[in-house]
Amino acid sequence: MPSTLDLTDVPYGLLVGELQRRLECATKPERRVVLLGPPGCGKGTQSPALKRDFCLCHLATGDMLRAAVGAGTPNGLRAKAAMESGALVTDDIVIGIIEEATKKPECRNGFILDGFPRNVTQAQALDQMLASKGVAIDKVLNFEVPDSLLVERVTGRLVHPASGRSYHEKFAPPKVPMTDDVTGESLIRRKDDNADTLKARLSTFHSQTAPVIDYYKKQGALVNIKADNPFDKVKTAIFGALNK
Repeated sequence: MPSTLDLTDVPYGLLVGELQRRLECATKPERRVVLLGPPGCGKGTQSPALKRDFCLCHLATGDMLRAAVGAGTPNGLRAKAAMESGALVTDDIVIGIIEEATKKPECRNGFILDGFPRNVTQAQALDQMLASKGVAIDKVLNFEVPDSLLVERVTGRLVHPASGRSYHEKFAPPKVPMTDDVTGESLIRRKDDNADTLKARLSTFHSQTAPVIDYYKKQGALVNIKADNPFDKVKTAIFGALNK
């Protein structure tokens, strides 16, 4: 017999709130959104609100890849074999992992795709996969931030490894230095969050992404977001773009 979920100890208010959220999500239109932007541009900071308010799932390619490998899905096994042999994970494997992820119940209203595509070939492959399902990318949000500000943002970034929560020494510090606000566990600074590494990553990003931006601009899907503005102003611009 299938197992049943015991909700006896779940507070009534939480149950009602979750039911209300699901009812509201059922009335919202489907959206398929791509986030473009360099490291430290704020995509990860804005994504939770987009996910919640538009009832979308957040698909970060690195997280999806690790989850697929851990779950032993067909594409996860292919990715694992590639990584263990020292080869790159091919675009068709990544597209397959994205396709698997979009079938999950939390993606029924659509998704926010973060970290993919990185070049025009990947963008075309993504379009072909979605077209086979009779859908397409609705909006591409391009987060624009001056490189000089990105260096300041990234070099001060602190991360809680288990949850992915991020903080910043200057702009969004934790309540207790180097300590996660929720769990009290230690925060870390990623080894590649330094000025020299970032400048190299930015150079690669700009050379790869400029053609992708042009690709989506020609499709009429691109919206440029001035992401060096305060959080609430950036959020308002994003919500305005997605509600058009």
